[in-house]
Amino acid sequence: MTPFSHPKSPAPHGDSPVGCSPTYSQKSLPESHGTVAIPGHLGFWRKLLAFSGPGYLVAVGYMDPGNWATDLAGGSRFGYSLLSVILISNLMAILLQSLCTRLGIATGRDLAQACRDHYSRPVSFALWIVCEIAITACDLAEVIGSAIALNLLFHIPLVAGVVITGLDVVLVMYLTNRSFRHLEAVVVSLILLIGGCFLVQMILAQPPIRAVLGGFIPTTQILRNPEMLYIAIGILGATVMPHNLYLHSSVVQTRKYSQTPEGKREAIWFSTLDSTVALMSALFINAGILIVAAAAFHKNGQVVDEIGKAHELLAPMLGTTVAGVLFAVALLASGQNSTLTGTLAGQIVMEGFLDIRMRPWLRRLITRAVAIVPAVVVAAVQGESGTARLLVLSQVILSLQLPFAVIPLVMFTSNRKRMGEFTSPRWVQVLAWLTAAIIIVLNVRLLYDVATSAH
Repeated sequence: MTPFSHPKSPAPHGDSPVGCSPTYSQKSLPESHGTVAIPGHLGFWRKLLAFSGPGYLVAVGYMDPGNWATDLAGGSRFGYSLLSVILISNLMAILLQSLCTRLGIATGRDLAQACRDHYSRPVSFALWIVCEIAITACDLAEVIGSAIALNLLFHIPLVAGVVITGLDVVLVMYLTNRSFRHLEAVVVSLILLIGGCFLVQMILAQPPIRAVLGGFIPTTQILRNPEMLYIAIGILGATVMPHNLYLHSSVVQTRKYSQTPEGKREAIWFSTLDSTVALMSALFINAGILIVAAAAFHKNGQVVDEIGKAHELLAPMLGTTVAGVLFAVALLASGQNSTLTGTLAGQIVMEGFLDIRMRPWLRRLITRAVAIVPAVVVAAVQGESGTARLLVLSQVILSLQLPFAVIPLVMFTSNRKRMGEFTSPRWVQVLAWLTAAIIIVLNVRLLYDVATSAH
């Protein structure tokens, strides 16, 4: 037995109409494909419960430690102004993730496989490299966030904490070797823990309701202020994550639904509802982080760019040590949750783009090692201030990778030859292309600001 296997299958390029059997024998995430049965006789609520789960795996990526860094920086620097960016990013995420469910269920191919089907080998390879960079940036944020949480809770040095996070690969292997439902149950439990922690902190912070509601209204100042724009694009990168698009188009196929047009249509509807509800929970948590930062720090003139500094200042500013403990517990839960889904995304991307089957444990070790090395170096040389800058930078990198995943996704789901009767409605296509255009324009503006500031 070797850690790799290469399925012998033809490699056609071009579109295959929906309903035709894929010419590839390899299924997306084969060890979990179609393992969750959806009995046809279930009522609405039980069927929704059966389909629920993949959306929460995706939502985890929208509340990882990278979000914490950008939300804390945005809230402490600019008050509630960037709540509008969180809201818009979340609406973009809901739209794009709905396209992922449509692609995965209608065609039986995840986004990486669809790219391999459609593009030439060099293009597919280039897209894979870009996606791997994004996954590494995301994993870097998870490693640093978990290490900071271990330091805050148990006073473990940052370097040691970064190394310890490599051991959570064992947890991922254990959960995925049981059943996909076990993995989903752990993820949902951790999301509830994070949400509960921030609900208590928001109650303690007592933010002004009018200012909070006003923050959800967009302002042109975001575009005119380079510092605010940098944080805003970081929030966008932390919210709409490129590898989540590949992940979602795969994990919706863990459900064993009827392969008839009616069965697929029902699966798309319930899966979209699942991801929409899950992403609204991510909106609550992201907004909660920024609101707590604005209420506790901005009004007192404190600019907080470091997660450890936020933990240190929360207790005296909110008048109770409970606030700091809850903050650290939520951070640890966030980092561990993101680990579970990030490693799955890495496996899906490699198998989908390259048609290479690598043993999951080896793939996860490689992913974690690539993230641990720079984190250890920065933690050892620059300490917490260096890891804070690395966190925000990782989220901007994620944002810069987005167009390479978003554009193929919108193209494929708008293609009637590929999607058949499941082609996106015209109004959805317009909104999706508008979303892609906004992302590209913001990224170009960011690169321009970075280039001009360097001179």
